[in-house]
Amino acid sequence: MTMVAFVLVLLALWIIGGIAGLVLKGLLWLFWVSLVLFLATLVFSFVKGIFTKKS
Repeated sequence: MTMVAFVLVLLALWIIGGIAGLVLKGLLWLFWVSLVLFLATLVFSFVKGIFTKKS
């Protein structure tokens, strides 16, 4: 359960960073970095099977 919480916190941080990159002038690069990190975290978590239910 702690790994799921960790991944959710990371995803929330990437979303916050992306919004900050869009809002703050001159930080558009932060949006793109956050987007790439968000997608990488999402793909990694699905590959590792964090969100799949184990029987």
